[in-house]
Amino acid sequence: MQASQPSHPIGVFDSGVGGLTVVRALMDRLPFENIIYFGDTARVPYGVKSVATIEHFTQQIADFLLKQQVKMLIIACNTMAAVAADKVRAASPVPVLDVIEAGAKHATSVTRSGGIGVIGTPATINSNAYARAIHQLDPSFRVYSQACPLFVPLVEEGWLDHPVTRLTAQEYLKPVFVESIDTLVLGCTHYPLIKPLLLDVVGNRMQLVDSALSIADQTAELLKKQGLSNPAHSVPDYRYYVTDLPVRFQAVGERFLGRSLNHLERVSL
Repeated sequence: MQASQPSHPIGVFDSGVGGLTVVRALMDRLPFENIIYFGDTARVPYGVKSVATIEHFTQQIADFLLKQQVKMLIIACNTMAAVAADKVRAASPVPVLDVIEAGAKHATSVTRSGGIGVIGTPATINSNAYARAIHQLDPSFRVYSQACPLFVPLVEEGWLDHPVTRLTAQEYLKPVFVESIDTLVLGCTHYPLIKPLLLDVVGNRMQLVDSALSIADQTAELLKKQGLSNPAHSVPDYRYYVTDLPVRFQAVGERFLGRSLNHLERVSL
């Protein structure tokens, strides 16, 4: 594989559609960078699969993107990041970032009390990956984790400011509010779409950490540090690969992306 060039694309991947919130944050933060997105829509969800299977699937996707000559890899799936990030880093000739590490770093940098909450899918919360990442940065921080299984289907249904979603958020966050925390990590790539609702429910109790925004900032810093920022100020090339095209993928994907989803192709691994 030839050496990475500034004009090469950033590779972003996820088990499905959720990672498009990371792509959206990258587009906003780095408007001239070329991006390739891969969603493993035929094999989602990953949360119910074994560690060995998740590691195997994740490496398959990383290898596919490396063949597209990406200059860096971003693991936009919390389950993949929790289970397989270390193995992908060990095998990758290009830098690898992941949403868990990015969210943990941001949370530890902004908390004032040292109390951090994490909300996510049951698979991510049960993996304890955010707590481990936060404690690696500072063992003294207190981490409270809360699974919110209904948020993903509500977001995919488009109920972003629906009374049902608001009531669900209020119920999930009740036990979080009694903990001594001042920072709440959105530990799922679906959750940025309901961030305005969550901010309303949380009020001034705590600040929210959006891992998609955190990883976009981390990406910008890394590209600048390694001299890999794209110097061309032309219209970027965005490409999307999926392993299946579910009926609602286009509509849900465009909701996540906030714009038209063009150059979409189904591939087999």
